[in-house]
Amino acid sequence: MFVVDSHCHLDCLDYEKLHTNVDDVIAKASARDVRFMLAVATTLHGFESMKKMIGMRDNIAFSCGIHPLNLDEGYDFARLAQLAAGNEVVALGETGLDYYYQQENAALQQESFRQHIRIGREVNKPVIVHTRAAREDTLSILREENVMDCGGVLHCFTEDKDTAVELLDLGMYISFSGIVTFRNAEQIREAARVVPLDRILVETDSPYLAPVPHRGRENQPAYVRDVIEYMAVLKGVSVEQLAEITTQNFNRLFHLNVGTNNV
Repeated sequence: MFVVDSHCHLDCLDYEKLHTNVDDVIAKASARDVRFMLAVATTLHGFESMKKMIGMRDNIAFSCGIHPLNLDEGYDFARLAQLAAGNEVVALGETGLDYYYQQENAALQQESFRQHIRIGREVNKPVIVHTRAAREDTLSILREENVMDCGGVLHCFTEDKDTAVELLDLGMYISFSGIVTFRNAEQIREAARVVPLDRILVETDSPYLAPVPHRGRENQPAYVRDVIEYMAVLKGVSVEQLAEITTQNFNRLFHLNVGTNNV
């Protein structure tokens, strides 16, 4: 079986107490059939240091972008465009809007979000979108900037099924994290039930949001196996089927060809 963790922050894991190095993280993931990871950046300097830390590997791809909560650390869009053009980069982001923690710079967040989509369209790479307490503006910007031209995924989905339907209408994929396993996450499960299998991705967002039964611990790519097992029950398919489908979805969105000889 071949499972993909479509969103993790490998540079943020605990390499002092929990893991010896990236190879250790990969080995733990592989032991649970998690054989490919997308390492996602939240700042430009973070992207460069993460890439240096991980190195070029055949089981890890990179996304380059500036998180909406990190705009005070710099937002050189010319540099973003240059970095995003690299062959090792398969997506722009994570980008998006977060009014839950920051509202005073909403205009700046919106401009950054638009720039990520525009660069994504220029380099023909999808955007990885974060949204919190910003549903309407997120949907409006995706629509106005013609996200369908480059594609994208709403990662770590925490919205309702109506939002899911609007995202699907925009051609977006929807990625579910360990939150879907939480007891109080029925709204997310309702949304998951209406998302077609060919638009679903799974992720950890590690080191955050570890799924049940690991909740309370630091998350890691190996735990995406728990997410996909839960989602398989929710969608009424086998784990093997959902692993194959989500890998195909990942390849389609990010223009890759991973896992084709490993299912």
